[in-house]
Amino acid sequence: MLRMMWQTRMANAVTGAPLRGGATRELAIRAAGVSLTEYFVTDRAKWLWRFRLDQMAADPGRARWMARQAVVGDRSVLGHAGFHGPPDGVGMVEIGYAIAPEFRRRGYARSTVAELLRRAATEPAVTTVRATIAPDNVASLATISGFGFVEVGEQWDEEDGREIVFEVPARPAPPA
Repeated sequence: MLRMMWQTRMANAVTGAPLRGGATRELAIRAAGVSLTEYFVTDRAKWLWRFRLDQMAADPGRARWMARQAVVGDRSVLGHAGFHGPPDGVGMVEIGYAIAPEFRRRGYARSTVAELLRRAATEPAVTTVRATIAPDNVASLATISGFGFVEVGEQWDEEDGREIVFEVPARPAPPA
């Protein structure tokens, strides 16, 4: 069973001072209290956790919308997912997700997207869910297929480059 949970402890362990000095994954695991793969202590992962922690420090109300761990079984962290922030002025939230390479192609990304969509549907302020995906990210494009996402445009992301923008209503429209 896939569970989604936010643990500031994990984010702090991955981005904390000991790791800045080149500490090992084992130290991060001990500090976080969960099983982590190398994927979670890469420079990119540390950048993401630090970025999200800084956002939450600047605006604590954002915390419940931020990245969460995707955990399966015995507290093994297999990925992370969440919203880029709270709903904007028109009720749109953007989802983001990543699964560690050794856990890919097992349905965890689809389960993660399903859980994010379920969560968005429970939030009255959310009207639209957005996913932005690089055109060559075939796996992620396949992951969102079947969830009703519709291509609505393109954008340029400073970190990721060109992205296709997809959106889906947060809740199905009532029958006519």
